[in-house]
Amino acid sequence: MKAMTEQATVDDATYLATPFVQQLIKQLRAQDMHGTWDNKSDVQLLKPYILTAEERRALPIMGDPDPETLWHLEVFYNAIAVAIERETGQMVSPMMKMSHEGFGRMVLIAGRLVVVNKQLRDVHRFGFPSLQKLAQSGGKFFDEAVTMIRTYPEVAQYGA
Repeated sequence: MKAMTEQATVDDATYLATPFVQQLIKQLRAQDMHGTWDNKSDVQLLKPYILTAEERRALPIMGDPDPETLWHLEVFYNAIAVAIERETGQMVSPMMKMSHEGFGRMVLIAGRLVVVNKQLRDVHRFGFPSLQKLAQSGGKFFDEAVTMIRTYPEVAQYGA
């Protein structure tokens, strides 16, 4: 497994340039109202989303999910929603229902069309083994949602 370093590699630069990851970075930076993360690189900013197998195993799965983990989950799906909006021009609304045990569902809705429907399990350990997997996961949701909106534009429009 490639360690996260301060300097993004050429491979990382490819993943950092994807519409989803760009939007995730923007969403995270927008949350930093006091400039605490100004000196962090984009790769450092995304570090909470990258968990090695050892880090994942060390996280407890009993009790309520950590509020910071839930926040990262929400920002992840919000970034997908905004990236979809920018690509399609259709407003996308995220809705999450989560139990105190870390199970739930996330949906992204455009008009009357559900463009993402994700069953959430084991939220306590939300994260990805690499920047590549993070970009691919968000990119897959993004690509499928954009295709769905373009296939069913009359359902995706608000007020339709």
